[in-house]
Amino acid sequence: MRLSEVPEPALQGGGVLVEVLAAHLPAYTKAVVRGNRGGLPIPLTLGPSCIARVTDVAPDVFHVAPGDIVLDTALLDAGGADEILVGWVGLGGSGVGSARTERMRTVWHDGVFAERALCAKETMVKLPGAEDYPEPARLSFLPWLCIAATGLHAAGPLAGRDVAVIGATGQLGGAAVLVALAEGAATVTAVGRNSKALGRLAEFGPRVRTHQLTGDRATDVAAIGPVDVALDTLGATPTADATMAAYDSLRRHGTLVLIGGVRQNLTIPYGDLMHRRLTLRGSWMSDDETVTTVWNLVRSGLLDLTAVELLTVGLDDPPAALDLAERTTGLRFVALVP
Repeated sequence: MRLSEVPEPALQGGGVLVEVLAAHLPAYTKAVVRGNRGGLPIPLTLGPSCIARVTDVAPDVFHVAPGDIVLDTALLDAGGADEILVGWVGLGGSGVGSARTERMRTVWHDGVFAERALCAKETMVKLPGAEDYPEPARLSFLPWLCIAATGLHAAGPLAGRDVAVIGATGQLGGAAVLVALAEGAATVTAVGRNSKALGRLAEFGPRVRTHQLTGDRATDVAAIGPVDVALDTLGATPTADATMAAYDSLRRHGTLVLIGGVRQNLTIPYGDLMHRRLTLRGSWMSDDETVTTVWNLVRSGLLDLTAVELLTVGLDDPPAALDLAERTTGLRFVALVP
């Protein structure tokens, strides 16, 4: 990865030119660069999502206009399970790609770790009133909040329900805790291994319960549950014990939603799932409606982004930026401000 001067992006059909205001630098970006998270059509400008100001639009673009502040979600969906993340790793549907996703990556190639970018119109979501938000860099955490919210919404309305977030000490898990609280969960049990990060989450008030994973499934189940909704945000883990502890902690009619990166198979007992009327759901990325919902929570003050510690970097030293991102977790994140 290196800093380069490249030509200004040229407008094309279905495209939106933007000035990048801030882009979240995920903690695992260094792993992406090393090739440990899947293939990329290199060389390319990296970067999956950003907060940006529209500077120009193609003639066939009508939902955003020059001057609008937008969230670029990076998710380009061609239908039929063909989805890509522009400028990033990850494919929707089966996850293995197709001839069509290869064509999509050829047309929509570069990401947004840049001063200016060309984005597909389908990845643009307008944020009304965002021009008045005092710290645009903080808004670059919106994609993680939206991914978490989409997973939570897969379990239905949260108001008055007991929610557990497994992996709450990571950035995605911390985002899920914030969303669940903002949407009226009765309690949120934050589950993770980092005691310091759990302590910080506990400071959000009496609705937050915390549990440090022990590795013993029965002990963890007793501490987590009973809950109505469990959201698994864990990354790669040596076993699926924590995820299965979340499953075991569900009340009757409860829902377990998977949005993390666990690479283990889950052994689900057929009779238990049936008799307790449980639901197991998968959720990947987010949709435009959820982006609008989360933005309205932020805009109204129900979700306070000052709870998230913001660190900023520029374009001048990519290796140092990746190192800082790798060391940053929990409710702290690195925003690239070009």
